[in-house]
Amino acid sequence: MNISGAAKAAGLPVKTVRYYADIGLVQPAARTAAGYRDYDDAAMRKLSFVGRARGFGFSIAQCRELLGLYQDEHRSSAEVKQIASARLEDIRAKQRELQALHDELEHLVGACCGDERPDCPIIDYLS
Repeated sequence: MNISGAAKAAGLPVKTVRYYADIGLVQPAARTAAGYRDYDDAAMRKLSFVGRARGFGFSIAQCRELLGLYQDEHRSSAEVKQIASARLEDIRAKQRELQALHDELEHLVGACCGDERPDCPIIDYLS
């Protein structure tokens, strides 16, 4: 399958598939005589795997590690769980951060009269 077909099948932009190949994350199975990337079923499964992993916000380094475990028949699920657990904690931390921002901004918006007067607690806070 050529790169555009592979990208479409994996639900990724062509530029992303090319980038993954360039950094050695997911290599095409071969190159055609004209030099075009050619993706086989195994490469397609890897592209889909990485695409889903990136959807969960795993970094490229984490995707590389997960992909290595995916390909290792003797892997320990504990290794996979450790990587996923770390990502889950990152998400929880981000949720706490976003909740704090939400609460603070909600308070400021509630404190602002939003009328024709120039005084504004939002501007006061930001300055």
